[in-house]
Amino acid sequence: MKFQILVDSASDLKNDYIKDENIGFKVVPLTILVNETEYIDNDDLNCQEMLTAMHSSKKNSSACPSPQSFLQEFENAQYTFIVTITSKLSGCYNAALVAKNDYSKPENIHVIDSKQVSGTEILIVDKLVELIKQNLSFEEIKEKIEKYRDERSLFFVLQKFDNLVNNGRMSKIAGLIASTLVIRPICVANEGEIKIAKKIIGIKNAFSKLVQMICEKAKSLPNQELIITHCLAQNEAEQLKNQFQLNGNFKNIRILPMRGLCSYYALEKGFILCF
Repeated sequence: MKFQILVDSASDLKNDYIKDENIGFKVVPLTILVNETEYIDNDDLNCQEMLTAMHSSKKNSSACPSPQSFLQEFENAQYTFIVTITSKLSGCYNAALVAKNDYSKPENIHVIDSKQVSGTEILIVDKLVELIKQNLSFEEIKEKIEKYRDERSLFFVLQKFDNLVNNGRMSKIAGLIASTLVIRPICVANEGEIKIAKKIIGIKNAFSKLVQMICEKAKSLPNQELIITHCLAQNEAEQLKNQFQLNGNFKNIRILPMRGLCSYYALEKGFILCF
């Protein structure tokens, strides 16, 4: 096989996402530790069960894959692309770089720091498939995918910020603002880091403002696809999708449930939107 794509489970993808005999694909799982129980973020993980256990625990954390988890896959294809969660929030990117440098042909491995998470990783994977099918060279794909990555945007609205703050992914001051009962912040990914873009009173107002902000930004990038990922909030996600269909100009809107890692940080009723 000439090309394969590896992506970490922060992408919210499963291993059957790409079914193409000419393109290899695998999701490399992160791990969530709840007390003494290890939850591997694979296709079989029950996110509701993990979150229920986490809410009654006093100690929990997440862990990135080992370099070996990536390295052991490299012989399956001539060229490998690896897509990871932002390096500012996880060690996945560094683990993939270590694996690349330990491989006998590091020039055949390209690691892409998505600078974001979830739907952005999905969009990058989709673009890689498109570029591969255009019969471009490895070097040409590397150049084009980096440019494409830099054009992506991510917004999110959460009901709870506990794990982002407790695990050092968000400052305590920002977390304090986010955890108030009245203010619902709209957050963005900015160069791989979490920033509060707007502080809105009430969740309904936050969703309305979110739709407005995304539709306005998307005007400069026509024919975009929007991916909405959610943590145990399918009905609310459908409502958001309807609002974007009424107010936006996206060529396609997809809704996907979050996997383990994103559910762990977004928690129930959390949403991530990428385009």
